[in-house]
Amino acid sequence: MTSRNEGRLAGKVAIVSGGAGGCGAAASELFARQGARVAIVDRDGYAAESLAAQLRDEGLQAAGFGADVAKKAEVAKAVAAAEKRFGPTDVLFNHAGTLIVKPFLEIEEDEWDWLMAVNVKSMYLMTQAVLPQMLAKGAGSIVCTSSISAVCATPGEVLYDTTKGACHMFARAIAIEYRDRGIRCNAIAPGFIRTQHGIREINDLQAMGVDISEPAIAQQQGRLCEPSEVAAAALFLASDESSFVNGTHLFVDNGFSAL
Repeated sequence: MTSRNEGRLAGKVAIVSGGAGGCGAAASELFARQGARVAIVDRDGYAAESLAAQLRDEGLQAAGFGADVAKKAEVAKAVAAAEKRFGPTDVLFNHAGTLIVKPFLEIEEDEWDWLMAVNVKSMYLMTQAVLPQMLAKGAGSIVCTSSISAVCATPGEVLYDTTKGACHMFARAIAIEYRDRGIRCNAIAPGFIRTQHGIREINDLQAMGVDISEPAIAQQQGRLCEPSEVAAAALFLASDESSFVNGTHLFVDNGFSAL
């Protein structure tokens, strides 16, 4: 195992939203093992602190904070607590998100507003809360979790696809506005992933009659993406190894978006 003093995020402070489960948890673990002091922010505060405790038992530096990242007051409280614990943030991984699979004409207004808040407003709130710390340092890396759904539309996912399209442009626009002040912002866009969230998406699409069978996935992207593969892509964009990568969309989809 790489020493935390020799890792690719050695000496850095990282915040991971939605960091207690799925790809977020994989990233929290990887970032900590690569030397970062990791603030795991999740709506499930118990899960966030439980994961942080496991990492601390390995001699790594992590802390869990409960927050609904679609609510400004809770974001501000969590970011302030993370700064008090570890210092100013170097890396922000805007990973929090979920989905609704539903025919477009059946989507209720409150569902539209809710998913926009979880998937899009959360990026705005987290980035706005953390960015001043990065600007004071003159450096920082922001990574946002998008999806192939930003560019590859799927029946039953009009709302979800729209939120991920917004994520794509959010990352690009932040990169342009703050590039000359030392801030990078990029998006990762995974295909179908082997997580609880990803399996639910597949099941919901199949229930609507969309062909997301095993043979269909094999044709589109070969196999399901593993959470560790998404985390590895996030690590690259978070680290100084990607110092000249800014405003990009990194597809983690084994060619799905290239078809």
